Amino acid sequence: MTQHRPQTLANQILKGFDRHYARFRECARAAKIAFEQADWPQIQKLAAERIAFYDERVHDTATAIKQSGDFSKVDEAFWHSVKTEYVELLMNHHQPECAETFFNSVSTKVLDREYFNNDMLFVRPMISTEYIDSESATYSSYYPNRDGWQAALTAMFNDLGMHRPFTDLARDVQAIIARLSKSSNKIFEARPNLQIQAVRSLFYRNKGGYLLGKIINGHDNYPFAIPILHDAEGGLCADTILLDGRHLGSLFSFNRAYFMIDCEVPSALVQFLQTVLPQKPRAELYSMIGLQKHGKALFYRDFKHHQKHSTDDFILAPGIKGLVMLVFTLPSYPYVFKLIKDVISPPKEVDKELVEKKYQLVKKHDRVGRMADTLEFSNVAFPHARFTQELIDEITKLAPTEIAYEGDNVIIKHVYIERRMMPLNMYLQDASQRGDKSRKDNAVIEYGNAIKDMVAANIFPGDMLFKNFGVTRGGRVVFYDYDEIEYLTDCKFRPIPKRYDDEDDMGEVWYSVDKYDVFPEEFEKFLLTDPEVKQVFMRYHAELLDWKYWQSHQERIRAGHIEDFYPYPHHLRFVESGYTS
Repeated sequence: MTQHRPQTLANQILKGFDRHYARFRECARAAKIAFEQADWPQIQKLAAERIAFYDERVHDTATAIKQSGDFSKVDEAFWHSVKTEYVELLMNHHQPECAETFFNSVSTKVLDREYFNNDMLFVRPMISTEYIDSESATYSSYYPNRDGWQAALTAMFNDLGMHRPFTDLARDVQAIIARLSKSSNKIFEARPNLQIQAVRSLFYRNKGGYLLGKIINGHDNYPFAIPILHDAEGGLCADTILLDGRHLGSLFSFNRAYFMIDCEVPSALVQFLQTVLPQKPRAELYSMIGLQKHGKALFYRDFKHHQKHSTDDFILAPGIKGLVMLVFTLPSYPYVFKLIKDVISPPKEVDKELVEKKYQLVKKHDRVGRMADTLEFSNVAFPHARFTQELIDEITKLAPTEIAYEGDNVIIKHVYIERRMMPLNMYLQDASQRGDKSRKDNAVIEYGNAIKDMVAANIFPGDMLFKNFGVTRGGRVVFYDYDEIEYLTDCKFRPIPKRYDDEDDMGEVWYSVDKYDVFPEEFEKFLLTDPEVKQVFMRYHAELLDWKYWQSHQERIRAGHIEDFYPYPHHLRFVESGYTS
């Protein structure tokens, strides 16, 4: 390896990251332009394409390094020198934490697993991200005591530099002040340190741009988010102001698409966001601003930390076992781990490669609050001693190519990790046993709403059984089984043909069924066997049993219509409250 200098390789890796981050920021700036021009297809395109940016640049960088020499048997001291040189290069970098993650990704592509160890990687961050200087501040401050509330809020919006004007900014500001006054009178107490702090760039997603900030007054903080939309007059408008922590948290939910925002120093943005969303871990915040690879790295560090400070065993996840995925969990940790089985039993007609493509489809698609995000990992080491024998036996039997052993560890070669939710079938059963009809009814209503949201987003879930949906802590129903998912526009929704003979052939299908055929009338047979569930479903969602409903949405999507999705209750919208009428 004498022909390679550690400094040269360190420079090569960092240049790869810098090219990636420049492209990442270009995407955010393009999203602002697309939002201003109401180019919603372009927003969708940018969000989908950006998912692949990181892996593409890692692949290009690792390939270039491997083509320059054989690093499969590299001396550990040499690669440790590469890491040391890399640390030197990051001393004045604006995204050092993300660059460290990039180094890890490239290293694991270049080196064989048995020839690298934690000393070669950034297991813990080496560069502090505190007080990194940037060309512009992450947030701006405004002073109602000095300028008045109307002027301070108006300046906050004007500083966004939007090229499409607000239809009636004075009206919107008055609506915000009125909502704040209803929230708490303390907000308007004239204390010396009263100020509004707001992120200088909008967070773009779907058809909205979100302004995040907080009001500081004395010892009180009032986090807020203001969704900015296009109105019927063709201008911009503030749709509402969100002040409740639950609604703010929902914006950054794991079942929604990542935001696009231009930030020079991501650590500074995340640090500010933690003051607005204190319940959100840094891993989730990094992911939600589009830096999901670093978010994933932080998640894994948190996970290893939890393992070190817990003693419970990994077990098979409770519930009905799936035909495609083998699922296990650690009871003390709120996530599940999913493996694709080697042998997938009928009636499923998928293989591993197709299932992986389905998960990638969901990753790139707008999840509209109804499809769980997943973290995908390769070659994850788990402590063997903490795997129950039942779990080891199950993996060995159903997914033998996904398990290996290395010292005291079990190596899972490919795993998806998702936030743990109670399966909807178990949730409904529990509500029935407790006699909690209201809770049961709400879950059925939410189930139908989840399907309708996915339909509007051009997604057909495929297998709509209750066991494939989960219920979040907030009572929201989310889909998480993707092996049969399809674009709605690829499906053919048909009525069941009439029979013309008099024979009573129980269970016999008298009509032909192609791969993409769907007969919504059949949903009743396997979904609505519980009379209470059926009664509520038919009251709120009977149209889901009508093939014409599905076809009408296909026609809207094919015509280029993109639905509006509001990640907050409709009654909070100013237009619903009469502020903008």
